[in-house]
Amino acid sequence: MKASDYIVEYLSDKGITDAFGYPGGMVTHLMESFSKYKDRITAHITYHEQGAAFAACGYAQASGKAGVAYATSGPGATNLITGICNAYFDSIPVLFITGQVNTFESKGELAVRQRGFQETDIVSMVDTVTKYSAKITDPNTLKWHLDHAFSVMHSGRKGPVLLDIPMNIFRAEIDPNNMQGYSAEKIASNEDYSEIIEQLNVCKRPVILIGNGVKSSDSTDVLNKFLSMTDIPVITTMPAVDVSPEKSYGFIGAYGKRTANFIVAKSDLVICFGARLDVRQVGAKRENFAPNAKIIRVDIDSGELSYKVHSDEIQICADIKKVLNYLFDNAGSNDFSKWKLICDEIAELLSGIDDRMPNKFIARIGDFIPENSIITTDVGQNQVWIAQSLKTKKGQRIYFSGGHGAMGYSLPAAIGCTLASHNTVFSFNGDGGIQMNIQELQTVAREKLPVKIIVINNSSLGMIRHFQEMYFNSNYYQTVPVGGYTVPDFMEISKAYGIPCYVAESLDQINEEIFSIEGPQFIEIRINEPTYVFPKLEFGKPNQDQEPLLDRTLYDTIMAL
Repeated sequence: MKASDYIVEYLSDKGITDAFGYPGGMVTHLMESFSKYKDRITAHITYHEQGAAFAACGYAQASGKAGVAYATSGPGATNLITGICNAYFDSIPVLFITGQVNTFESKGELAVRQRGFQETDIVSMVDTVTKYSAKITDPNTLKWHLDHAFSVMHSGRKGPVLLDIPMNIFRAEIDPNNMQGYSAEKIASNEDYSEIIEQLNVCKRPVILIGNGVKSSDSTDVLNKFLSMTDIPVITTMPAVDVSPEKSYGFIGAYGKRTANFIVAKSDLVICFGARLDVRQVGAKRENFAPNAKIIRVDIDSGELSYKVHSDEIQICADIKKVLNYLFDNAGSNDFSKWKLICDEIAELLSGIDDRMPNKFIARIGDFIPENSIITTDVGQNQVWIAQSLKTKKGQRIYFSGGHGAMGYSLPAAIGCTLASHNTVFSFNGDGGIQMNIQELQTVAREKLPVKIIVINNSSLGMIRHFQEMYFNSNYYQTVPVGGYTVPDFMEISKAYGIPCYVAESLDQINEEIFSIEGPQFIEIRINEPTYVFPKLEFGKPNQDQEPLLDRTLYDTIMAL
């Protein structure tokens, strides 16, 4: 059997239905094999390898299976790196396959920079942003490497792997029956999480903080089962705003909801599930976060736990799903109703205080996004407005480029999401981010994918423009038209790709009718005024004291509750 055929058959046997990539000389044998097995797995050509990488991320996020992206050697492989980083920092299982020059053309131990054309040591380049990366030099080890890659991708904290495969390995003949596989060792774990229950029994003002780890560990259902038996207030990190939205008071952090930040400040116990508690979540001065609370952190990644918030925090390195099942089976019915009423009062006192026009546009669009839809966002102001103002409905999922914060993620990720879910996906973008991978409009158009591409066009790189206003005396260099940043006519671009387009400049132009078109659609929201993301935390201040500052009487009233 040809090795490249074996790889494609292996992927299909894992239940993977779609892969993403761009043609190149060193992956032609793999492409030929995808063609042979096209009734079992579809290889979609994107128009840039970064688009393929993000599409594979979206496929993995929406399906729960591994995503697959492939590229040729040299520039093809290096173009995948931003997507590899995205998968690594956001715990997304993606198999990246790169072609490589024939083993007999490789530089090996020679002191030359390059021997074969487009030869690049991609394995070394991605070593720190993959869970496993290897160059396969013996075709008979193919099964071992694939087994190992899939085991590593899905075990512990999920993440990407990369297999670099020379052209002569792809075309080699192998005997699948004579290849050795890989078997992972089972690791015993402590399953006594009684410390959490002990703390719940003595606290008065607990709060549950949900992080992206709940989503990546497939623990949403068991979390909601546990939450249904308790009245503990719930807050989230930005990537987890779609987890239990009916119970959540919003997301914490620098751009978070004031309500959520005040609740943390007034709590006496914070139980964190899969939240990194990085600087954007807890602030630059970590000791200011939940100053009166005991912190319990549950995370599968011991490395994340090494970065403490409080010196006396309780750390539980474990599978979140196991911990939540334990709590569901063993936690008592503590009464926190008085504390819950205080949280409700905080929310009421702050209701509508940060509503601005972009937030109103997002909320209005959200009215017409059906239940069980998938939403992807890009990076910048649009991302924060969505996290702040989109009222998540039953079954909806929102996917961000969280840790890596890569502009250009939303559109190609939406492609992967719609192919995985067979459902309409709503892709939110800024006028800057959409141009990072605008070529993937052709992928959407070619396959007539049901992706609603929504561009919030304020003719600026708004997040950086705001920063320049605050710290550089409003010198808007390269962020607005007079400073050198311009945007194209998006309507003409969408027409060129054959995608129906619509422009809205006011709230009353957003209605159900504009979303009624089947298939792809391009919707431009034009905002003709400077835009801001508020509330916003000034460096060094506690999370609850965000800009623009609250009236001090109101601030003191909330802190006294």
